[in-house]
Amino acid sequence: MTQQIDASKAEGAAAPQAPRDPRLLTTVASPKGWLQAARRNLRGGELGPFPVIIGLVLIAIVFQSLNDRFLSPQNLSNLTVQIAAIGLMTAGVLMVLLLGEIDLSIGSVAGLSAAVLAVLAVKQGMPEWLAILAAIAVGLLIGLLHGVVFAKVGVPAFVVTLAGLLGWQGVHLYLMGSDGTINTSPNGAIAMLTQTYFVPVVGWGLAALAIGLYVVSVLTAERRRRSSGLPYKPPAEILLRTALLALPILGGVWVLNQYKGVPLAFLIFLGTVVVLDLVLRKTRYGRMVYAVGGNAEAARRAGIQVDMVRISVFGIASALAALGGILLVSRNFAASVSTGDGAELMMAIAAAVIGGTSLFGGRGNAYSALLGGLVLGAITSGLLLLQMDTSVRFMITAAVLLVAVVMDAASRRGRKTHARGGA
Repeated sequence: MTQQIDASKAEGAAAPQAPRDPRLLTTVASPKGWLQAARRNLRGGELGPFPVIIGLVLIAIVFQSLNDRFLSPQNLSNLTVQIAAIGLMTAGVLMVLLLGEIDLSIGSVAGLSAAVLAVLAVKQGMPEWLAILAAIAVGLLIGLLHGVVFAKVGVPAFVVTLAGLLGWQGVHLYLMGSDGTINTSPNGAIAMLTQTYFVPVVGWGLAALAIGLYVVSVLTAERRRRSSGLPYKPPAEILLRTALLALPILGGVWVLNQYKGVPLAFLIFLGTVVVLDLVLRKTRYGRMVYAVGGNAEAARRAGIQVDMVRISVFGIASALAALGGILLVSRNFAASVSTGDGAELMMAIAAAVIGGTSLFGGRGNAYSALLGGLVLGAITSGLLLLQMDTSVRFMITAAVLLVAVVMDAASRRGRKTHARGGA
């Protein structure tokens, strides 16, 4: 009896603190969690954004060493404006690629929307803000038409959008007329899209608002998961993720404020990326897009309206292409027969793939448009500073694109091998 009492006292004296909540995830907030996540992702063929980020750092180091103006506030500010138009087109291409399809009409839609904008605003005297909305609506309708022919009639997307590439380019040339160029006002609403820069206090305010909204959304989501009995992230990881987000946001605002301030065109592009990301990750519609891209037949059997998803995605893609065409007009103060030519289409597709979107569908995120756009924009900017020929830019872009496609194919094989091993 005495031994039992002594044993119970000893157990009470050595009793540990409250046990660790089993729902608390081991995450990248600790070195152990970082290594575990890295090994798990590599085995599953998931490389994430790290190759693109490393590539951006290397590009910056190389071009800065060759020309010290590359990382100057003026050049970086110009870079953010330059990538906005192609970036919006890339966001549209990305949506179609998530379905495992392709849209070859993006450039022609951008050019046609630019022509519609210029004709309505200049020749017809329509208020510029209304002409902008009309041009976006034209792009949306074109995309919905492509989607209906693809989803309902059964014509392959490649053929539908190839016909669109030729047909809408013809309409574009017809609207431009014999002059080939329509100049827009340098002081109107169209020009303001790329000529507006916010004073520093507005830039800092937008940065603080973005970080604050992120923290509130994460804390709310984790509180709900914890109250529902689901695994949740520890405060250390939330703090780490917030710091990793705040660093580029605050650093970017600081650099841009050294020149003219944060440009409106880049905010339009960045805001579009953020909204698309939230839609794809946080909504039922986004999950349906990934499901259709991963396996359309399985999605159909699960009750998803596959045709409606496809039609809507093509509509979104063309609407974003139209917005990209509008920004091209805004930058050049004119719409011409060369607006949205083949170069824009190829660069938009290349940026999406380089940013990490799979050509096989079902994998990628909205930030691929931002990362891919930054990579191609940085290459273009660096080569222009070095006064290199356009041919060199195309060859380097082709090499980077090929590397991205090879990595995508290799990661896809890795996921299949990992799935078979798990099975």
